[in-house]
Amino acid sequence: MNSKSVSIVIRPAASRDLEIVVRFNLALAWESEQVRLDAEVVHRGVELALADASRASYWLAELDEAVVGQLMITREWSDWRAGYFWWIQSVYVLPDYRRRGVFRALYQHVEEIARQQQEVCGLRLYVEHENHTAMHTYTALGMQPSGHLLYEVDWRRSAQIRTH
Repeated sequence: MNSKSVSIVIRPAASRDLEIVVRFNLALAWESEQVRLDAEVVHRGVELALADASRASYWLAELDEAVVGQLMITREWSDWRAGYFWWIQSVYVLPDYRRRGVFRALYQHVEEIARQQQEVCGLRLYVEHENHTAMHTYTALGMQPSGHLLYEVDWRRSAQIRTH
């Protein structure tokens, strides 16, 4: 990044952003897991989320009026805390814009909004075991490993992806 101050603009995604969010999600799956998602399924999933904020909300980072990064928030109720955890998911930054503060700007924006919501008790995300760069970034932002492992049964995964 040059010495000139560059302002990253964070904004909520809208229906007009459907194609860029789909493109970012397809790239994310390939880059992080070498998985090719079914583009039609991802398109439908993003479209449903953009139409109904109770499903998820996307935040986009712009530089020079171009979308260069995204993250998605979903909500999980914690009866132990009587509040919602906001899960950070679908994080993607275009390769040419990585290590330039794009994710930090997205994270700080979402954290600020979350802290203003009385029912939000914290932020969570999951990270691949081998993604040490991301782990370092998350730690630098004040996040800590939770001590939990993620287990799942995903009935739709095998039907919608192809590896390599």
